[in-house]
Amino acid sequence: MRTIWLASYPKSGNTWLRMLIANLSAADGKPVDINDLPERDGIASARGPFDRLTLIDSGLLTQDEIDALRPRVYEELARPAEDDEHVEAETPTPFRFVKVHDAYALAPNGEPLLAGERGADGAIVIVRDPRDVAPSLANHNGGSIDEAIAFMNNAHAALCARPDRRYNQFRQQLHGWSGHIASWLDQADIPVHTVRYEDLLFDTFGTLRRALAFAGHIASDDEIARAVAFADFAQLRRQEADKGFRQAPRPDCRFFRRGEAGAWRDELTAGQVAQIERDHGPTMRRLSYELSSAPSLACAG
Repeated sequence: MRTIWLASYPKSGNTWLRMLIANLSAADGKPVDINDLPERDGIASARGPFDRLTLIDSGLLTQDEIDALRPRVYEELARPAEDDEHVEAETPTPFRFVKVHDAYALAPNGEPLLAGERGADGAIVIVRDPRDVAPSLANHNGGSIDEAIAFMNNAHAALCARPDRRYNQFRQQLHGWSGHIASWLDQADIPVHTVRYEDLLFDTFGTLRRALAFAGHIASDDEIARAVAFADFAQLRRQEADKGFRQAPRPDCRFFRRGEAGAWRDELTAGQVAQIERDHGPTMRRLSYELSSAPSLACAG
């Protein structure tokens, strides 16, 4: 079984890519239910697989103790399906596409938290213009855009990190927006394929096809076209409006919000744009995002 991480900083399009991949095998001529994706425990930080495989109630452990054991869990989950009846039952295809918000970090003993090449065969890293990430993150967190900008520049920021609360996911250390991206693109343990959210938006078919080719997942043009139609952003928004979405942080918060590229132009102040570009300019240039102060820099895609 091939395991491919779908790695991204939060609010960068990870869930949308998962929806596209899930709809490659949509049955009965209708889209996959957004609340019933084929893979259970579809994020690397989920408690369920950890508790099941270690036979330990993770609620009894500290965050560092959990991190020390996480590599062993990913190694076990990556074993061939025929060696593990439970995994085989949960994963009918030879591929596991698993969502990851963790930065590519190290466990307390210095080994890769995600077990390196023993945990996955590669990673599709989804990136998005940080000026669009900021308002989306603010909406998701129920905070201000300025708070989101500060969070994105905090190298110590993490998800599910409060020690006095038990979340349904483990702590996910982010290393800041730039640090998160560098951690994945600069590691040499597993191969990486980068997907820009903007390219996925403007050429969904071609971008998805290239990502699948990297993963070694063979899909026909008809299957890809169907997935693109069934996981169209407008379609996802309709499903969420009709039945809600379990991953939405609050009942009054839409998970699938605008789904646009460049919406920051009418959501951020000039000062907020300047702050993001000061914080992340080098990484933005690395990913071919044009800075507002440097109009001559071309934006790929």
